[in-house]
Amino acid sequence: MKKLTLLAILICSMAIRQEIRAQIRFNVNLNIGSQPAWGPVGYDRVDYYYLPDIDAYYNVPQRQFIYLEGNRWIFAGALPSRYRGYDLYNGYKVVINEPKPYLRANDYRIKYEKYKGGRGPGQEMIRDSHDEKYRNHGNKEHENNGRKGGKGKGRDRD
Repeated sequence: MKKLTLLAILICSMAIRQEIRAQIRFNVNLNIGSQPAWGPVGYDRVDYYYLPDIDAYYNVPQRQFIYLEGNRWIFAGALPSRYRGYDLYNGYKVVINEPKPYLRANDYRIKYEKYKGGRGPGQEMIRDSHDEKYRNHGNKEHENNGRKGGKGKGRDRD
């Protein structure tokens, strides 16, 4: 009887372990809830958006804009004042899922130059989606062109 009990415990613990591993893997590969409301629908995971109109990036997991100032990349919670008129909802966004795409900025400028000035295909925004997976989408902090109460001062990296 002890052997049967031990075997049942072992089988249950293995099943629970497999389920936990599957849940962890599932959570790592999805970041729908952290995508901004101005992001395009259709992506379960997004690392960066490239914004060809202003030649800037948005790091989704870090919730930071990345833009050039002189010859340095600035990481900030908001866009600088020179982009005050830029509308994140209407500008075209390119999803990039690779590390530090701003280090290959010339490649992206050339590849997506044709999307500048709203010439890309229309994109439905998360804010406007009726898809169930975007319901209760709670990330409202960057809906106003990345400007919320703070000054959004950045720091340079790489």
